[in-house]
Amino acid sequence: MFDRPAQGLFAALTPQAPDPLLSLIALYREDARPEKIDLGVGVYRDEAGHTPIMRAMKAAERKLVDEQPTKSYLGPEGDVGFVALSARLAMGPQAEGLIGVQTPGGTGALRLAAALVQSARPGGTVWLGAPSWPIHAPIFESAGLKVCSYRHYDPATGALAFEDILEALGQASAGDVFLIHGCCHNPSGADPDAGQWAEIARLTAERGVVPLIDLAYQGLGEGLDEDAAGARLVVAAVDEALVAYSCDKNFGLYRERTGALFVKAAGSIDATRSNLHALARYMWSMPPDHGAAAARIILETPALAADWRMELDTVRERLNAVRQALAAAHPRLAPLGGQKGMFSLLPLTPDQVIAIRKDHAVYMAGSGRINIAGLTLESVPRFVQAFDAVLSN
Repeated sequence: MFDRPAQGLFAALTPQAPDPLLSLIALYREDARPEKIDLGVGVYRDEAGHTPIMRAMKAAERKLVDEQPTKSYLGPEGDVGFVALSARLAMGPQAEGLIGVQTPGGTGALRLAAALVQSARPGGTVWLGAPSWPIHAPIFESAGLKVCSYRHYDPATGALAFEDILEALGQASAGDVFLIHGCCHNPSGADPDAGQWAEIARLTAERGVVPLIDLAYQGLGEGLDEDAAGARLVVAAVDEALVAYSCDKNFGLYRERTGALFVKAAGSIDATRSNLHALARYMWSMPPDHGAAAARIILETPALAADWRMELDTVRERLNAVRQALAAAHPRLAPLGGQKGMFSLLPLTPDQVIAIRKDHAVYMAGSGRINIAGLTLESVPRFVQAFDAVLSN
């Protein structure tokens, strides 16, 4: 007879802290105050407070339901039409020669990128600007990679810490991975301008650093091509690059988990492609199809593509209008007018974040990150009054 272990397999596990944003959702839901404002959860909301399904997406889904011939498996590369069209959407002329794989959302693309880097350079280094998306670092660390942090954002000015970015690039070694938000930085909204992008591209190529572009908000800043211009410049400057792409925000496909990973691998295309397919097979076997197929239908159908672009313009214009209203309403909010996308960081301490929630029913992450889309032009004055009150106290 074999001896049974003294403890069960899972006895050594320790409870993990609950996700702060998920906890915030519960607190907001339980708050009975009718004037409450939710600036926490990172989804787009319209002026009515809804997260709508885009018109073009509804039409594409109807077409898919009527005409899809099978629910059989995709290969590990996913919907090849979606991959090709989304690569062209993201990278423009730089899409030629990229290896593409469909992934379960942008998160899946980042995790697949991390696994590919770990396969190529076990224990390699990823440079990550601070602040960043909270699960960026855990994604890379769980793959066995080392994360080095540098300052991306200056909270005193509400602007990009560009000199710190250049310093980090100067310290990075050839073959290190350097993560760059392609546009609409999460959580700060602070992006490089055209000249700064050119300098980042030059130094990335000069240092032999491998850029990993996280492009999750294309179209929500200045426009589809404008938002991808910096990423395209960087990818064009180097021989090796990774681009993690998400359709969550610009196609409204949050729960469909639709994304892709694109890789530039000059001189190693066949080996890189085979490794990508093998890693994807190990992780999720085959990617989900519905969101990717619907996005493909939009991109390959001129009338639907035009309607989608028009609705995306409306989304972007609303976000920018709220930003400008905030910037004009209070001097401490002025930097928000020069930032882009859905997110910004407010100059509030953790105690002030708690106070604005308890005293004014305004909910946001403990870091002071707000989702601009949680506000409307009507609710901006009430929010600014609450913001000023906690600053004064």
